[in-house]
Parts: sequence; C-alpha cells; structure tokens
Amino acid sequence: MAKKKKNPHIGSTFESFLKEEGIYEEVTAAAMKRVLAWQIAQAMKKQRVTKSAMAKRMRTSRAALDRLLDAENTSVTLQTMGRAAAVLGKELSITLKDAA
Repeated sequence: MAKKKKNPHIGSTFESFLKEEGIYEEVTAAAMKRVLAWQIAQAMKKQRVTKSAMAKRMRTSRAALDRLLDAENTSVTLQTMGRAAAVLGKELSITLKDAA
C-alpha cells in the first residue's frame, strides 16, 4: 500500500500559507484597498454625494475617482486616498506595526 504524503499546510494558518506562497503583501494590500473603496463609497452614499460631485470636490477627474472606488485597483496614491477622506470629513489613518 502506497503511503500518503502529508499535506504541509494542514494545521497552518491562512496567513502563513500566503507568506509561504510569497503573496501575503499583495493579498493584504488588495484587501485593504477593497475595504477603503467600500468605506469611501458608503460615506458618499450616506452623505448623498454623487461621483461627479465627489470628483469635483477632490479636484480630480471622474476616471481617477473610479480608480479609487475600484476595489481591484491597488495603484491609487496615498494622496488621492487622503483627499477623498478629507472631502468626506474623514481622516485617513495608516499605521506601521511590528510583524507578528
């Protein structure tokens, strides 16, 4: 009878799996961007701010705002994120902490 190979990921965390695969930072950045885009969209909805009005307040194009609100687009600058937060009466907060 052939001996089964043990799965090296059994018992490990999803986080450790992502690190082993070398994609932890990429996945984390995408998740943070998705949350930020959702939070901005929710604040716009709550304040009844249209995309056109939001872009005008941010002094940017509607296309740039669409990139900010696109959960898949992680290339948005911190400056753009901060400007969006500010025009909605919010503050963007980013922290650097020790890795676990």
